[in-house]
Formats: sequence, structure tokens, C-alpha cells
Amino acid sequence: MILHADTRVGRPRVDPGNRSGERGRPIGSGCADLGAKAMTSTSTSTASAMLADPLSLIDVDHVQFYVGNAKQAAFFYAHCFGFTIEQVADLTTGCRDAAHYLLTQGNIRFILTSGMSASHPAAMECAMYGDGVKDVAFTVADAQAAYERAIANGAESAYEPRTFADDSGSVTMAGIKTYGRVCHSFVSRTGAYALDRVKAGGLFKPNFRTLGRLGVNEYNKANPCGLRFVDHLVGNVELGKMNHWVSWYENVLEFSMFKHFDDADISTEYSALMSKVMASGNNLIKMPINEPAEGKKKSQIQEYLDWHCNTPGVQHLALRTDDELHSVAELRRRGVDFLSLPDTYYELVWGRVNKMLTENGHEAVREDHDRIRELGILVDADDEGYLLQLFTKPLQDRPTLFFEIICRRGSQSFGKGNFKALFEALELEQEKRGNL
Repeated sequence: MILHADTRVGRPRVDPGNRSGERGRPIGSGCADLGAKAMTSTSTSTASAMLADPLSLIDVDHVQFYVGNAKQAAFFYAHCFGFTIEQVADLTTGCRDAAHYLLTQGNIRFILTSGMSASHPAAMECAMYGDGVKDVAFTVADAQAAYERAIANGAESAYEPRTFADDSGSVTMAGIKTYGRVCHSFVSRTGAYALDRVKAGGLFKPNFRTLGRLGVNEYNKANPCGLRFVDHLVGNVELGKMNHWVSWYENVLEFSMFKHFDDADISTEYSALMSKVMASGNNLIKMPINEPAEGKKKSQIQEYLDWHCNTPGVQHLALRTDDELHSVAELRRRGVDFLSLPDTYYELVWGRVNKMLTENGHEAVREDHDRIRELGILVDADDEGYLLQLFTKPLQDRPTLFFEIICRRGSQSFGKGNFKALFEALELEQEKRGNL
């Protein structure tokens, strides 16, 4: 028997109808940071503390993409980025309105969702915006309590609490709206659907089934890309709205500001942007927010908005690896397109980075410098250490969503020293598209 939420903000009620449990309801999946455990595997004291604070975020439970064709998109991300196509919920499992594919790699979980009809929200959003991120969901101790706290803090509801359950366990979800097309779901899990079980290969949710042996999965197992979890997710908002959404994250989700970059930090001769990085109380979840700044020509943020129906959304996901050189080399071998840097970048970068590391008593960059240059990887350092990063070109024909591949060796920043070089590379691509 499936449990569904009542129409009021209250505890779920038993509903014997609609046994698929999916019609007209958003589904989330996603990626997790720092190996945090689900509530079933936390200590009693930790669990009590999380229950006392409904907005204590345990993990990034899921990132859900709305895509035009989930089956085809699943194979794209599997082939190009090494994801395992692990589970599916579709017509064969009782889902009549949409198809959902669960992709995993390391501690990353994506759900790719396609509508089965023109009126499904995923179909309508894909027609407007193209493929992109719909839901960034958080694992919490009690999804209902987290939702009620966020609403009390001023959030607008995306959907009220609902529980999907069978004899093995349950998944309770509730959602709030954030910038543009994006929402945040709160997810609490029990039994076989607890997050630690899902991480170990258990079913993501009732009505999902595991897929049989796929050649692409076997290939990826033998040739791993080494992506471990989502490091951060970046949102683009309209000019003048960054501080509004900073306040929203402070007030609604009780985040705090982690970093701040202005147009003096992130600019070239032609364009600029401003960015503030919001973080959850335990610094587990980081959400940078960008807005365009005035410049001679159009910034990458404005280009995103122009091709995203002037609607804010997630610009990129940064995927963490422990071995940048291996991951980038494997992704390049698979055909992933990355931004290109001028050779002059490497004539200057080592002096800047090594000076910063030496002044702060940190080890020098241990990766092979020549190999870093061959692969086109960016390097930056701060008072905590260094990082390696590289950005893909857009993942679809519209110049919107892309990925960042990042490896941290102590540094918890975002590559401030690379901003100018990165923007110049982005501007070259914008000029090719006729959008600069």
C-alpha cells in the first residue's frame, strides 16, 4: 500500500489508489558530499541533534535533471562521464507519466526525468529551457519538519509532503521553490530506502528497479573516471537579484556566506560578474550564486540567461575527484569537450601558485607540471593549499549547463586566481557562438 500526503500540511495518510505513487509528482535523486551517513547509521546523539534542528542537512540526497529523452541522456552521461546506469522507474514499473533513470558514480546520484506527455512539467520545461537541473534535494532527519520550518522561514511551497512506501521502507519528500526553475526537496528515508542502503546499491525509491547487465556499465567499471561527489552547485540569477537570493538562503535554509567575489575579482576587459557562496551550517552544502555585472560586452551569466528564457537556474555542477589528471585524461579520451587555455597561462601560473604555497607553509603542487599543461588543467592556491580544476563546454546545444571537474589539495576556495584566464576562455567560446 502506498502512503500519500494529505492535502493539508500534516502527516501522510494511507491511500490505496494510484499504486504507482508517481503521477504528477517530482522525483529526486542526486549526489552526496563527504560520505555523510543517513539517519539509520548515525549515533543516537547525532540523530537527536538533527531531529532538534529540522534544517540540519545530512547530505545532498539528489540532483534531478529534466531532460528531453531520459534513456538517451543516460547513455550520454554514462559514455562521456563514466556514470553507471543503475536503476529505472518507467512504464514497466508502474510509472505512467514519466521515465526516471538513476545514474551513480562514487557518491554521486543523478535522476534524469523525461515526461511521457506534452503536459508533463518535465516536457514543458525542456521545451522552454532545454535539459537542465530541476531539483537539488537534501537528506534530512524528518522531511515534513524541515519543510514546515522552511515555510515558517518564508519559503514558497513547490509541493507538500508525500510519502512513498512499501513493505521494505519509505521515502518522504517535500519541496520548496528557490531561484527560477529550481526547487529544493527535503528527503527522509527509512528501512531499505535509507541513504546508506541506497549508497550500497539498494533501490532508490519504491517503483524503481535495477537494470540488467549493460555493456556501458561494465566498460565504466573497468575504465573508471574517478568522480566521487558533487563539490558545489552554481546558480545564475538576474542583474540585481544576487543579494535577494543570498538573503533567501540565509533566512529560509539558515545558510551563511562562505565566500564573496565582486567584479574586481571576476572580470576581463570585456565582461564581469559578481558571486557570493552560501554554505549550510556544517559547510557540507555549498551554493555559489552569480549575477552579471556591467561590462563592455555580454558576460557568460547574461548569455546563460538569454538562452534560458531569462530565467535563473543552475549554471554548473562541480564534480570532485581525488586525481584530477586521471579524471580529465579519461574524460578527454571519451570525447568530453573542455575549455581551452592559452599557453601564456602556464608561463605565469607556477610562479603565482608556488609563491602562495611557500608563503603559507604548504607543499608544492605534487602533480606533474608538464602533464597538467598537456591536459589544459587550471591550478590555483590560497592560504589553505591548492586546487586543480577544469570546465567543460556546455553539455547541450544551448550555452547553459556545464560541469566542472575539481580536485582539492587543502584549498577550499573556488579558483579566484583563475577567474581572469577562465573568463577569457569563456569569451572566446561566446564569440564563436556570436553571443559576446
